[in-house]
Amino acid sequence: MDKIIEFTSKTVVLSVNDIDTDQIIPARFLTVTTKDGLGDGLFSDWRFDESGNKIEDFPLNQAKSEGCSVLVAGSNFGCGSSREHAPWALVDYGFKAILSTSFADIFQNNALKNGLLPLTVSQEFHSMLTDSEGIQVKVSLEEMNIQSSNGMTEPFDLEPFSRYCLMNGIDQLGFIMNHENQIQAYEDKG
Repeated sequence: MDKIIEFTSKTVVLSVNDIDTDQIIPARFLTVTTKDGLGDGLFSDWRFDESGNKIEDFPLNQAKSEGCSVLVAGSNFGCGSSREHAPWALVDYGFKAILSTSFADIFQNNALKNGLLPLTVSQEFHSMLTDSEGIQVKVSLEEMNIQSSNGMTEPFDLEPFSRYCLMNGIDQLGFIMNHENQIQAYEDKG
């Protein structure tokens, strides 16, 4: 998992409410045993027609979206099933953060465990982002805020353990393994 301390990116807007995990990564892509390549299936039923051709008006298929690592989504993002493949696909595609007014709880937890920031923003900030597609934002875990190139700043909350793991580029298992000596010493006492 890559460390996330601070990064800057343009935004791509997909302001559809209630995007569920099957829309993020359709079930037919869930048979893989690795995270690599899952980004190819991200929003597949929206990005491609039945013949596999790109649907040109879909936001991720437009040239202005290339290289964007911040997705601005509608409310209740990640609802539906608890598939961990959804954040895997978003990260593999290149996203580091999803900005929305609300997230499904299970998706939010899965995202944080897999190096993706699901950041809840105010309706006012969200409206500015959707009205200013492609605006540049700086996301800072140190300062716990999002700064837009138009001067607006939006604070966000993130529970301390997830913040620590993301800033150090480790998952929960990595955190435990960092304490292997203490764990072994405790077990040896026993």
